Amino acid sequence: MKITIDQDACIGSGQCVLGSPEVFDQRDADGIVVLLQDDPDPGLRKDVREAARICPARAITLTPP
Repeated sequence: MKITIDQDACIGSGQCVLGSPEVFDQRDADGIVVLLQDDPDPGLRKDVREAARICPARAITLTPP
């Protein structure tokens, strides 16, 4: 899976970080999402899909491998 994020759409709610802290983080200055891994290990993919699903701004896009 390939992950892309739209930092312009992100509202800094942090739901992605709560759901998958190995893949997502937030900038200290404004809380905007930071992608730590753009192609996570298979064991993290369920959490990444859930993080994308619950993102209130729909700022996370997932593309199949």
